[in-house]
Amino acid sequence: MMKKTPEQFEIETLKQIRNRLDYINSIAKTYNYDNPELMDTIDNLAAVANMFAKVKLEELQGKAETSSPQGYIVSKLGNSYSRMKAYEKKKDTDFPPWKL
Repeated sequence: MMKKTPEQFEIETLKQIRNRLDYINSIAKTYNYDNPELMDTIDNLAAVANMFAKVKLEELQGKAETSSPQGYIVSKLGNSYSRMKAYEKKKDTDFPPWKL
């Protein structure tokens, strides 16, 4: 018989986490014009974390209401991943060529 692991999340804490992620998300959207690539990446990553928290909260409350959270997470994460790869590539070309 498998030993049940104790729950590592509390409902109220998850609600606070979601609230802070909503705040981060709103700031990223509000100030998107400052640095669109960075703010879009932050927006997407906050949305991913928020979806994880939402699904866990639903699980703890015994109600699964969110449909296709995995597809949502993969999509948002894909956007951030693509932006970071593009940023990394740009940084690699920012260095001047070495001259011997």
